[in-house]
Amino acid sequence: MTTNAALLARRQEAVPRALTHATTAYAARASNAEIWDVEGHRYIDFAGGIAVLNTGHCHPKVMAAAREQMERFTHTCVQVLAYEPYVELAERLNALAPFSGHARTIFFTTGAEAVENAVKIARVATGRSGIIAFAGAFHGRTILTSALTGKTLPYKRGFGPFPAEIYHVPFPIEHHGVTVADSLRALDYLFRSDIEPARVAAILIEPVQGEGGFYQAPTELLLALRKICDQHGILLVSDEVQAGFGRTGRMFGIEHSGVEPDLVTVAKSLAGGFPLSGVIGRDAIMQAAEPGGLGGTFAGNPIACAAALAVLDVLAEEKLLERADVIGGRIKARLHAIAQRNDTLPIGAIRGLGAMIGFEIFRERGGTEPDAEATRRVTASAMQEGLVLLSCGVFANVIRVLVPLTVQDEVLEEGLDKLERALAA
Repeated sequence: MTTNAALLARRQEAVPRALTHATTAYAARASNAEIWDVEGHRYIDFAGGIAVLNTGHCHPKVMAAAREQMERFTHTCVQVLAYEPYVELAERLNALAPFSGHARTIFFTTGAEAVENAVKIARVATGRSGIIAFAGAFHGRTILTSALTGKTLPYKRGFGPFPAEIYHVPFPIEHHGVTVADSLRALDYLFRSDIEPARVAAILIEPVQGEGGFYQAPTELLLALRKICDQHGILLVSDEVQAGFGRTGRMFGIEHSGVEPDLVTVAKSLAGGFPLSGVIGRDAIMQAAEPGGLGGTFAGNPIACAAALAVLDVLAEEKLLERADVIGGRIKARLHAIAQRNDTLPIGAIRGLGAMIGFEIFRERGGTEPDAEATRRVTASAMQEGLVLLSCGVFANVIRVLVPLTVQDEVLEEGLDKLERALAA
């Protein structure tokens, strides 16, 4: 029988160390919110492939749609021979776009590719080059998206120089000492000291930071950014790669604020585990690029498009946006109860929209000093308990919960029991 240890040894010989693994288990099969490794051990999945599996592992409807498309054809390159699933998916996302007016959608393969193309579209539509992002943001690992990402380690060390005209301002996190007023003041300083607003193409923001620590962008900030963008002809880009497709209890995370973006980047849970990403944008903006300026050989793969159509059906039929709020409420209630115990690690800053839940591990009860080492111990202990759990955050002390929205109630409760034991270990 193949073992996790044997596969790890083979991986260490065959794969570069830059590709890290959060666990030492090797998956053999999965269903909904459960995974079994090559040795037969069962795990409850609170990671969801890093927010890719809002509809769970191998949802029957998604798998059936993919299989049906595979029997027809797997690839033509949409720029050579187009196909209906691409067009139909674009139509459905246009109808769901979190802004008024006519929308258009173009598809790619990865989240980073979607972000890169959003930057290209913003630049060609405005005739400007500057892009503003936020500290703590994660937008990808390509050279351009690494530049946009607001975290140096491990995403930037040794990979520079990075493209010019990329700027960052602080993201408001009050218990880190940064308010919305501080962020807007920093943006004003940036306009005065480094780049005038007339040279800025876009401001890029996650409505809920993912890798940065699951911090929600305050509505006050988003309203102010919308006003600034309107005043100076800057485009507002909502990066929904992690927050989209029901995770926050809305189709898109920015909908909680009522603020309308100009461009939206999507990926991850869009296709239920199949590689697919896209940019949704306002008509005039999306039409700015010349024919042939956007696309890619594998962009908008037909199998992934078919799977994504099924994902949209599942989200509606199983009422997963409402389910996200129910799941999130149960998780937060359990975490608040754990926080009152004296025999667990000190946790706090429990937060989250829908089922996009994060909390922090601190050095002392009632304090705010991050404890990254204790956080590492918790994720390791959780794995020993049979729970796949991820950390994140600029101080590496945030635990994030991304359980599939299709999780059964009893599996969710079992996972929370395992999490509680890991916090007490």
